[in-house]
Amino acid sequence: MKEAMLYKKIDETRLGCELCSHGCRIEEGRRGFCRVRLNQKGILYTEAYGRASSHGADPIEKKPLYHFFPGSLSYSIATLGCNFHCRFCQNWDISQALRQGASFWGRDLPPNEIVSMAERSGCHSVAYTYTEPTIFFEYAHDTALLARKAGLRNVFVTNGYMTSQALRTAQPWLDAANVDLKSMDDGFYRKWASAKLQPVLDTLKLMKELGIWVEVTTLVIPSLNDSEDNLRQTAGFIQQELGPATPWHVSRFFPAYDLDHLPPTPPEVLYRAREIGFEAGLRYVYTGNLPEPEGQITRCHYCGQVLMTRTGNTLATNRTVNGQCYHCGSRVDGVEIALTGAADRR
Repeated sequence: MKEAMLYKKIDETRLGCELCSHGCRIEEGRRGFCRVRLNQKGILYTEAYGRASSHGADPIEKKPLYHFFPGSLSYSIATLGCNFHCRFCQNWDISQALRQGASFWGRDLPPNEIVSMAERSGCHSVAYTYTEPTIFFEYAHDTALLARKAGLRNVFVTNGYMTSQALRTAQPWLDAANVDLKSMDDGFYRKWASAKLQPVLDTLKLMKELGIWVEVTTLVIPSLNDSEDNLRQTAGFIQQELGPATPWHVSRFFPAYDLDHLPPTPPEVLYRAREIGFEAGLRYVYTGNLPEPEGQITRCHYCGQVLMTRTGNTLATNRTVNGQCYHCGSRVDGVEIALTGAADRR
């Protein structure tokens, strides 16, 4: 165990965790909602540090991040645990394992080894992903600092429930994030994720303010968040608060965890969601978990020419020139858009 960051003493027995927006008040010998932060004799410890449940090199498009070093590899790392209890979680076997009574398990993998493996794999970044990176913040923090020294970037794939204090602490080393915006209905968050909507919206706006590259994902679930009104509200928030250059990924739900009785999202619902995004003024809207080529294409927002194509989670073609449209010269929004292959990661 390692002493946690971002907590305070409330009284003789309780500690206040200031890492995420649950704001847990943790009694002696107890854990927070995430199940990985333990109050032991008046000190808050993280049990997730250095214990990787998953790791390996992935295409950055798998995060999904389509406008951040497209075509590059990102070394992905995760631990057990999550500060959400999403009844539809696609990675529930690791995110919810502790909540289901499993003992903490994982490979001992210190930060310096992660960076070394990322370099050997030809990665341009390290991604803290699969479960919620906020709950293994100390592990991510130490890894990210070493990654930056090695010339690597750092990426969060997150539910966006960290406090502003946590996000400002991460800002010096956090380069990009894909944030789940599950619904614009607070009731949905409370019932199906055991959380609240507003902290996620606040995180998204603060990320934009702090200069972190942001892409947004919405898992579209039949009968729960797939109404056109909800999709319009989501697209409208992204366009108005984050800007039209912010990519939106609308992803197909497959039966999982407590919602294994629901059907997969009909493809036509995702096609319509994509249309709604463009109608709201977004420049880049993609469909995920769906083998439909048009939904994975990046077009120039000005002239409409095809700039990038993808096959699954792999960039197939990139016709941008110095981050601009090859046809009309308009700038393509993102970070290192022209990067492909083994270009200098610095």
